[in-house]
Amino acid sequence: MNAAETDPVRVRHRELERIAHVALQVGCLLTQSGAAVRVAHEGARLIAAGFGAEVLGMRSGYASFEVTVGAGRNTITRMMQVGPHGVNHRLDFAVRNLAVRVSQGGFTPEAIEAELSRLRGETPRHPPWLVALATGAACAAFGRLLGTDWPAFLPVLAGGGIGQGLRHILLGRGINVFVVATIIGCVAAALAGFGAKIAGSGTVDMAMMASILLLVPGVPSTNAQTDIMDGYPTMGSARAVWVVMIMVFAVTGLWLAELALGIVS
Repeated sequence: MNAAETDPVRVRHRELERIAHVALQVGCLLTQSGAAVRVAHEGARLIAAGFGAEVLGMRSGYASFEVTVGAGRNTITRMMQVGPHGVNHRLDFAVRNLAVRVSQGGFTPEAIEAELSRLRGETPRHPPWLVALATGAACAAFGRLLGTDWPAFLPVLAGGGIGQGLRHILLGRGINVFVVATIIGCVAAALAGFGAKIAGSGTVDMAMMASILLLVPGVPSTNAQTDIMDGYPTMGSARAVWVVMIMVFAVTGLWLAELALGIVS
């Protein structure tokens, strides 16, 4: 047998590498699902604890996740790219539950990877048409709270719903998220504004603004504040900048719609 294959340090490093890899997968998936940094770090720590390893350090960036795990004198550091950020609470909590189960022992790295793959593919999602309808209704309801009149209710509902459906299609095709925000802001506001005009609404401006409320990134905004307060200013600041950029592009779309309808010169 080759001496390198019997070297306990080399064997332990291989094991640590597998532990680090699955811990990174859990941390990245939690981040992509909309979890705060503290939650993502705890998920990765629980994975390592389930194998008797200790997390010596973690670093979360907007585009990468890094972890250092150790056992005795052996340590290893690995990094993984974080995919597109989104919000998926069902997947988020399913991965959290998996991390808790792994921390109690009895799992192998291969079993964890298989379970993560299953969760990605089988965690249920609401059908796009239902999400679009609910989004439109939410925009219309918020519009009423903000002061839109009843003639603008259905136009806002239609504009927000169609905007959400179009966003689902464009993001699914890999279009840049900021470009999508401009397109949706323009389309949703134009539809709501045009419909409100035809319906005789006296709150066309407010109807157009209400129709793009679907673009307000509520979860990232909350996470940005939470991350900064939890002592992760780098990630929190990155999320805050992303929120500001989304709103800038959304307002640009709204302005284009107002220009098209002759509301602004």
